[in-house]
Amino acid sequence: MSLFPNIRADLKTYGGQWSQQGFWVMVVYRYGRWRYGIKNPLLRKPFSLLYRFLYKVAQILTGIELPCEVPVGRNFRIEHFGDIVISGYASFGDDCIIRNGVTVGLKNIEEKAAPKIGNNVNIGAGAKLLGNITIGDNVDVGANAVVISSVPENSIAVGIPARIIPKKS
Repeated sequence: MSLFPNIRADLKTYGGQWSQQGFWVMVVYRYGRWRYGIKNPLLRKPFSLLYRFLYKVAQILTGIELPCEVPVGRNFRIEHFGDIVISGYASFGDDCIIRNGVTVGLKNIEEKAAPKIGNNVNIGAGAKLLGNITIGDNVDVGANAVVISSVPENSIAVGIPARIIPKKS
């Protein structure tokens, strides 16, 4: 995992606008992922301590929790900052966009499983995706939708609880 090429790709995803708070979170995220490449545990400790500090600072400044344990694909974009919580058990494919108020997490504390999100998924503001579910490719999740069951590819999920509507071709 190379740190600087990933950060450059993230900056390109954000249109070169380094001032966007989603980009700041991605820099901390990339650093957190990169430090796992340090094999010597003693050498890794100070980098891990710095990561924990930077993670907390980014969380306080942006209101975004994106643990470095979450696999994210290329062109992952946090469109708006604030009140975004992502479980360490979640995963994202390529070209995903999330907006403010989104929660991607556990449905209950006993089941340590969070959504697996496919490629080209657009998650609207305030949406909640919970539990051991799969969100297929090319899915749009509407604002404030509560998704607690899997969504097939090429669909739209809207409402509380979310109704699945196939996209028109």
